[in-house]
Amino acid sequence: MSAPASFYFDLASPLAYLAAERVLHVLPGPAEWQPVLAAELPGAETFEAFRCEQEQDVFRADLARRAHALGLQPLRWPDPFPFDSFLAMRVATYAKSIGRLVPFAQAAFRQAYAGGHSLADPDYVLIAAAACEMHPSAVLRGAEMRSVASALEDSTAAAAALGVSEIPALLLGRLVFAGERALEDAAEAMAGELRGTRA
Repeated sequence: MSAPASFYFDLASPLAYLAAERVLHVLPGPAEWQPVLAAELPGAETFEAFRCEQEQDVFRADLARRAHALGLQPLRWPDPFPFDSFLAMRVATYAKSIGRLVPFAQAAFRQAYAGGHSLADPDYVLIAAAACEMHPSAVLRGAEMRSVASALEDSTAAAAALGVSEIPALLLGRLVFAGERALEDAAEAMAGELRGTRA
């Protein structure tokens, strides 16, 4: 395979959480995790546009069923939901710069959707960081660095330029797989490419 896939996520998205729990196991090859701000992508779901409470309940129940079917911990919704993920995504970007992105993102997703904690609260972001041996003081300093904020903005803009309009998304070469089936569709494409190289 010419290059690893890229996995785009925002910690605010429960759909990205379901993908993040499986991406390391479902894809037949490596994937580089890329933090982006979903709110800055042209077609991303903000989870604020439910027409009524019943529609929101249906959405939550559907995701809870999917989490159960995947063998994940019971889904617990942060309060409030949706939450502002800007701080958590800056920490994710800082974690990427020191080689800790994947364990941090997994711990943060679990704080949000297995623990039911809003990542707008710095305490829960720091708990996730501590789980992968990131020191709280260094994390807070890193999150406030202008270079980290710029890197997150650049990553988001680059993703949009490549055709990523929503998350979760996977980029494989020039192909973008996005939305609920992104992981499965990308896995099929990667498996086909691997079969082609072995033929």
